[in-house]
Amino acid sequence: MVKSEEAGVARDPGRPRVAIVFGGRSSEHGISCVSGGNVLGAIDRDKFEVVAVGITREGSWRLVPDEPERYRIKDGVVPAIPDEGTRVHLTPDPTVGGLIADDGRVIAVDVIFPVLHGAGGEDGAIQGVCELAGIAYVGSGIAASAVCMDKIRTKDAALAADLPVGPYLGVPDRTWLADPESVLVAAAKLEFPLFVKPARAGSSVGISKVDSVDGLAAAIEEARRHDRRVIIEQGVVGARELECGVLGTADGPSVSEVAEIEVLGEHEFYDFEAKYLDSSARITVPADLTLAERDAVRTVAARAFTAFGCEGMARVDVFLTADGQVLLNEPNTIPGFTSSSMYPVVWHAAGLSYPHLIDELIADALRRGASPEVSPT
Repeated sequence: MVKSEEAGVARDPGRPRVAIVFGGRSSEHGISCVSGGNVLGAIDRDKFEVVAVGITREGSWRLVPDEPERYRIKDGVVPAIPDEGTRVHLTPDPTVGGLIADDGRVIAVDVIFPVLHGAGGEDGAIQGVCELAGIAYVGSGIAASAVCMDKIRTKDAALAADLPVGPYLGVPDRTWLADPESVLVAAAKLEFPLFVKPARAGSSVGISKVDSVDGLAAAIEEARRHDRRVIIEQGVVGARELECGVLGTADGPSVSEVAEIEVLGEHEFYDFEAKYLDSSARITVPADLTLAERDAVRTVAARAFTAFGCEGMARVDVFLTADGQVLLNEPNTIPGFTSSSMYPVVWHAAGLSYPHLIDELIADALRRGASPEVSPT
C-alpha cells in the first residue's frame, strides 16, 4: 500500500526537490559514484532539496547518505553503493510523481538528475522511466541518449549530418562470432595504430591501442568483455585532443571554453588510470589555439549537439589534425562530474562555477518540463 509523504520527506514548496541518482550496474559504477558525490557537494541547498539515490552494482535502488565525502576515490579505490539502506524505486506511474520506498512511503520528486555513466544511464533507459513517470530530468532525451551512447551509431549519424569523423569499423557481436577472420581483414585495411573500444562504454574502460594486426583479436575480446558491440577507430596520428562543454538553453546550445589533453608518462592514450587514478595527463584550459581554431572546434561541438538532438548537457570530444581539420570524436550526454572531469572544468574556465552550472542544468530541466518526448493529448 502506498502511503502519503511523512515527516522527513515532506516538501518545501519554495525549493524544487532534486533526486541525484548515481552508481548503477555498468562498469563505470565507481566513477558514477564519484561524480554523484561531487554533485551532492556542489548543489545549492538554499535553492534545492536533495534526495541522494544510489544504485548498487546489482541494480537495487537505495536511499544513501547525503554525504559527499563518502564517494571519493581513496588510496586508488573507487567507491561503490552498498546493498543496504532503504530500498526505493522510481515508479513509471505518472500519478505518483516520485519514488516509492519499500515501506510504501512516497517521496515526491520535481527533477531527476541522473549521474549514471554507461548502460542504464547514458543509453536512454533511465530517461525512458522518467518519461513514463512524468518527472522532469536533467540532460538529453531517450533518442539522443541512445544514439550518443553507441559510438558506432554516433559515427553513422555524424556522417549523415555532414560532421567530419575519422575512419572506423563497427563490429556487432554476431559479426565477430560468425566470421572473426573477415573482421580482422577489414580492420587491417585501416591505418595503424587502431583504437579498439566497447561501443557503449565510457571513462576509457576496455579500450586498447593496437599497433599491428597481431594484437587485434585480443583487443576485440577485451572490448567485448564490456559490450557486445565493438568499434575499431583509425588513430589520428599527430592530432591534438580537445574537449568542450555544451549547455542547452532556451536560446540554443551554449559552448564553453576549449580544453586540451596531453597524455604524459607511460600512458599511450587517455585511459582510465590517466583520467582518474594518477597525474599522467596535462590539461590546458583554455587550449592554446588560434581564434579560427577555437571557433571551428566550438562550431563542431554546437553542430553535433544539435544534430544528435541533445538537450541539457554534453561534453564533445574532437581531434584537431596537423592540417587544421576538426574531427568529431564523440559526444557524452552524461559527462563526468568528478573534480578532474572536463565538463565542470571547461565551464569554470568560461566563468560558470560548479554550483552555478548545476543551477543551469536543473533550470533547463524544469523549463523543458516533464515528459518532453510525450505529446499531450
